[in-house]
Amino acid sequence: MSDGAVLHVKGRVLVGPDEVRDELWVVGGRISYERPVGARDVRGVEGWVLPGLVDAHCHVGLDQHGPVPDEVSEKQALTDRDAGTLLVRDAGSPSDTRWIDDRADLPKIIRAGRHIARTRRYIRNYAHEIEPEDLVAYVAREAGRGDGWVKLVGDWIDRGTGDLGACWPRDAVEAAIAEAHRLGARVTAHCFAEDSLRDLVEAGIDCVEHATGLTEDTIPLFASRGVAIVPTLVNIATFPRLADGGDAKFPRWSAHMRRLYERRYDTVRAAYDAGIPVYVGTDAGGTLPHGLVAAEVAELVTAGIPRVEALSATAWGARRWLGRPGLDEGAPADLVVYEGDPRADVRVLGAPRLVVLNGRPVG
Repeated sequence: MSDGAVLHVKGRVLVGPDEVRDELWVVGGRISYERPVGARDVRGVEGWVLPGLVDAHCHVGLDQHGPVPDEVSEKQALTDRDAGTLLVRDAGSPSDTRWIDDRADLPKIIRAGRHIARTRRYIRNYAHEIEPEDLVAYVAREAGRGDGWVKLVGDWIDRGTGDLGACWPRDAVEAAIAEAHRLGARVTAHCFAEDSLRDLVEAGIDCVEHATGLTEDTIPLFASRGVAIVPTLVNIATFPRLADGGDAKFPRWSAHMRRLYERRYDTVRAAYDAGIPVYVGTDAGGTLPHGLVAAEVAELVTAGIPRVEALSATAWGARRWLGRPGLDEGAPADLVVYEGDPRADVRVLGAPRLVVLNGRPVG
């Protein structure tokens, strides 16, 4: 399309879960629901339209060994884009990906800075590894580096006990979360196990990643405080393989990981039923490939979340949570067109007909 071209999208425009329109126009890179006057260079497309999908736990600029070159980050971002993911919450990366903001053909990124972990309590080359007395200072640093989010590592394997264990004392996380909030940033944390959750929530955390350790004791606490979770079920599917690798050295940890895996769907469904906000995240980067957003939505449905709510977790609801527009009049035209109704079958998300980013067809 030329810069002056107009895109006319006809079919079923899913403005919201219950709001459907018959058409929209893309004019000057923005969405309009009024036919432009005098438009000559018009391209038409038909289908079912969603706002650009959200991957709320993704890592651009990271692989299993740590930071990657810019050309690898570009390939990661393009893979997400072509899968329909046009908004990423980058939940921790050691790479500087600000250059992506200048590329109109790459997804928009909301960064959480670099992971902040306890010394020798996370994957090598991923995080700042520090002790509790330095946590507030590093949270302040990453709040300035991110886009309104900070990422903590809330638990990891404790070599002393041979099992998952909380990384931070209660007073340290209280002070750190208070500092992040003072600076206008929200805080999220990687948490697999049960032990760290109550302290983090009572300290005021805004979100928890994975959250496989939720129980009948902590689910009501999350719900009452409005703490969101991003379950990353496509990542939790790797737990049995990880457990197999740890059997010889850390049998307690391996058994724990298997238990968390076995109850994963029940945990997510119980959280949803209790009213905990649930959002789509794939944990792409690290050891997982990019472009898995459709698979994660399907996993949420398998867990028992209704199809429309699972869609909202990557579309309307996720964008609202992150403070970004959807298919609103005058909003940047970031949208995806599908052949079928994703509300009827979320597997449709795996095959976009057309991806439009900043008003231009891409891919």
